[in-house]
Amino acid sequence: MRLLLTDVDGTLTDGRLFLLSQGEEVKGYDVKDGAGILLARRGGIEVGFVTGKSSPGVALRASHLGVEELHMGVKEKVSALEEIWARRGLTPEETLFLGDDIMDLKAMERSGLGVAVADAHPFLRRKADYVTQAKGGSGALREVIEMVLASRGGREELALFLSRFQR
Repeated sequence: MRLLLTDVDGTLTDGRLFLLSQGEEVKGYDVKDGAGILLARRGGIEVGFVTGKSSPGVALRASHLGVEELHMGVKEKVSALEEIWARRGLTPEETLFLGDDIMDLKAMERSGLGVAVADAHPFLRRKADYVTQAKGGSGALREVIEMVLASRGGREELALFLSRFQR
């Protein structure tokens, strides 16, 4: 697995949007997912966001985490994936897609591994290759990243990364 792509609302967030009086949207992100993205990158896995909505907050989050593949306002996610694969010289089999709702189904099916968060739409959970234990916005992405790294012998990388934060 060389590329992990994820939806945003409902996967990196719990799906709730808070609207401020000026119309600005506020979303909450789990710091464990952010640390997971950094861990993935250290383990040679690129992470990207492919979302149907456009949001300055999502762009800011991607920037803070060094996420290079940011695709917002995407109506047809498979087309975005195909463009990414062509540009990066990757195949669908090298890609994991994480989603939460039926709009993510085609992207999950087209990718090498389709993963649904624990609280995804029931239909999506039935179609997924794997369903996380964690809910969207509650460490589901981190769970997937650790699973992928562990499956390819990345536990040492995980231990090395974690040791930097121990006293």
